[in-house]
Amino acid sequence: MKIFRSRRRVPPPPTRGAAAAFLALALAVTGCTQEEAKPRAEAPTPALQPFYGQSLDWSDCGDGFQCSRADVPLDYSAPSGEKIGISLIRLPATGKRIGSLLINPGGPGGSGIEYARAARSVLSEKVRARFDVIGFDPRGVGESSPIRCMSGSELDAYVSLDASPDTPAEVTAMEKGSKAFADACGAKAARLLPHVGTADAARDMDVLRAVLGDSGLTYLGKSYGTHLGAVYADLFPKKVRALVLDGAVDPSVPALKSNETQAVGFEVALKAFLQDCFEDGACPFSSRTVEGAMDELTDLLKKADAHPLKNSLGDGREINEAWVVLGIVTPLYEREAWPVLREALGHAFNGDGTDLLRMADLMLDRKPDGSYSNQTEANMAINCVDHPYPKEPSAYAEGAVEAAMVAPHFGNFVMWGSLPCAYWPVAPKGADKKVTADGAPPIVVVGTSRDPATPYEWAEGLASQLSSGVLLGYDGDGHTAYGTGSTCVDKAVDDYLISLKPPKQGTMCPKVT
Repeated sequence: MKIFRSRRRVPPPPTRGAAAAFLALALAVTGCTQEEAKPRAEAPTPALQPFYGQSLDWSDCGDGFQCSRADVPLDYSAPSGEKIGISLIRLPATGKRIGSLLINPGGPGGSGIEYARAARSVLSEKVRARFDVIGFDPRGVGESSPIRCMSGSELDAYVSLDASPDTPAEVTAMEKGSKAFADACGAKAARLLPHVGTADAARDMDVLRAVLGDSGLTYLGKSYGTHLGAVYADLFPKKVRALVLDGAVDPSVPALKSNETQAVGFEVALKAFLQDCFEDGACPFSSRTVEGAMDELTDLLKKADAHPLKNSLGDGREINEAWVVLGIVTPLYEREAWPVLREALGHAFNGDGTDLLRMADLMLDRKPDGSYSNQTEANMAINCVDHPYPKEPSAYAEGAVEAAMVAPHFGNFVMWGSLPCAYWPVAPKGADKKVTADGAPPIVVVGTSRDPATPYEWAEGLASQLSSGVLLGYDGDGHTAYGTGSTCVDKAVDDYLISLKPPKQGTMCPKVT
């Protein structure tokens, strides 16, 4: 499964001084499709007017934030039927207000409410002065009718599955575990599963736009949030005011090919990490070349596959290859976390995988008590309804072989991570195809040259297919670009959001040193 998620702040290990959901589940991201061609939903039908005309009741929810809830139809084809609630949070503008800025952190499965709680650090003061910042949990996520499928211990077992199976028995275990995940979701969330796709979430966003009092949507979406924004623009091109799509997903790339491309992106980020590591005296690799260090990591994964690393957390989990890969991937999301990864790998080479396990837990949003947020289940549910994944397990096995050839450390994990979709209990609504959003005003698409989760070529692809797409590049490391240290990116995005002045097409912001 694809891994598109906005970067999570990686803290230093809480011990020792300074310091699957396989790849796919943990990092989550996907949703590179939209619903099959249907009439655009530009104008609400009479049956939808009660939703568009509702009033929000805001209440204080601490630290200057206000919270509310909006009703939307569970099934937009039957709006008079069951309703569900979309939870919202608002940080009011501090200056001369333009309107509302909706934000989404990615996933799918990431909580927009949690993301908005960090608005003072993820958005510039200039933007916060002009907009009410609005975070929301998309349908099926967090506080908005969350998808729930498995207990914490069941998810532990699922994540622990060997996602680089070497024997027929391991392949069988992967197939059984993936089917068990799908069956659990079918048993516990059957009512919601057909209605959690990206197109439905985009329709919810248009309801939110209207009830917030905005004639046009202003939106910042990161990672999978770029797909959500692009689908919105395709459905409601005349309702777009300004969209920033940062860490872009290309909706035209077929599902399994997208898995392979993403795995290559993580290999590129790993090599950048290693090159940086050699410039530090605390680099734990005995080799001083990227190729040699890559071989050492291969040996570490083989070691963990044969004999789990030490776990000092005392929770009984075996730190096998799946957890080690996930622990390596997590800090690749942000360059600032690379020192943490260096230290964690140093301990892992000495047989202790505890720090890698902590980072894997951070990505999975696994709590110290063994419980999980619902992002893993929501991620899978949204991905499987958005994409026409193959139904034959052999397709994933073949794809894993090909992906491992170009991405030896991550190809297997990303490819096998999508296997539950082969058994998913509801049919997909998506089709991998271009999104054009004909008639929309300029839409800014941001790509980072060495982004591990959403490769730069996807930003190029999305910007080129959008009829009004404007590509803004950043020569940098880590996942997404806005608010990560580039004054060039930040100024371009701020100017566009506030004054509707997009950057020059193809602008490449320089690397921050």
